[in-house]
Amino acid sequence: MFKIIKKSKKSKARLGKLKTKHGLIETPFFMPIATRGSVKALTTDDLTKLNSQIILGNTYHLYLKPGLSVIKKFKGLHKFVNWSKPILTDSGGFQVFSLNHNGMVKVKENGVTFKSVYDGSKHLFTPTRVIRMQETFNSDIMMVLDECVKNPCSKDTAASAVLKSVKWASKCKKVKKKNKQLLFCIVQGSLYKDLRIKCAQDLSKIGFDGYAIGGLAVGETVKDMLSVLDYTIPELPEDKPHYLMGVGYPKQIIEAVKRGVDMFDCVIPTREARHGRLYFGNLKNNSTININNAKFKNALSAINSKSNILELREYTKGYLRHLFSVKEPLALRLATLNNIEFYLNLMKEIRLAIKNNKL
Repeated sequence: MFKIIKKSKKSKARLGKLKTKHGLIETPFFMPIATRGSVKALTTDDLTKLNSQIILGNTYHLYLKPGLSVIKKFKGLHKFVNWSKPILTDSGGFQVFSLNHNGMVKVKENGVTFKSVYDGSKHLFTPTRVIRMQETFNSDIMMVLDECVKNPCSKDTAASAVLKSVKWASKCKKVKKKNKQLLFCIVQGSLYKDLRIKCAQDLSKIGFDGYAIGGLAVGETVKDMLSVLDYTIPELPEDKPHYLMGVGYPKQIIEAVKRGVDMFDCVIPTREARHGRLYFGNLKNNSTININNAKFKNALSAINSKSNILELREYTKGYLRHLFSVKEPLALRLATLNNIEFYLNLMKEIRLAIKNNKL
């Protein structure tokens, strides 16, 4: 299922291969986020050309729209979204809690009740239900239901969330059908070292196909985030993939890889593309520009002369700035192509650096 090919002599970074029913994935890797079944502004053909190994779908949104009955007719997400490579689906837990406004969410011992952001209808997510949903999606990697807490939060609140998260993770494993779908758990505990360690140890005893570290990238400092990784990852099984959820910026990804993280997802490349922030560079030297800046008004240079994507080599920065200024949809597509290509190339460079003991 997961095989470590090479361990860096310079850090705790690992080069590996994760076997899924829709193919092998080279680790470490980054997952473009297809929240509602689509990476914003891109087609699955675009993602194939960008060499994306896997995409991430969101259970919360896909459950509400188009709904399970529609996805059942397509026999899963792969046919529905026209993607033949692996798909990871999260449990929807993070979205449920992050969209908690005016009492829309209530946490119970058996799960979470919430109101739809679309029509206000009431719904219940339990460990069993989120597994059944993801089995309907036929995703390659499923995530357990966990309780996410805000940052900062009291230790009592974090401890309660850890207890529920471990309990729900155990239930998810028990009800999962014996198929080729992989099941990953999620370590919670906020910024409390003893809670993180206990959660990691308890989940390791239960045993899962992979171990995610959740509850980060929610406003804590980078120093605190890396500290959590430093004392959490040693408590996780070494022979299983480690997934840092919701992270992050290039430097954060690089530092996390050095600490033994194998998987990443984040909205940054797509979200920032929509606001005109473009990523350029490589592993050692990378930076961003804001294409809306006046200095790019007459820029004759290509969006990215080194890109493998024809449009990015042929369209100019001046033209892209114009598209943003008049709110043309093509602006979002070009900027997103640029940023996703940067992130996927960064991971490719990271894998090569690990292979050569340079990271």
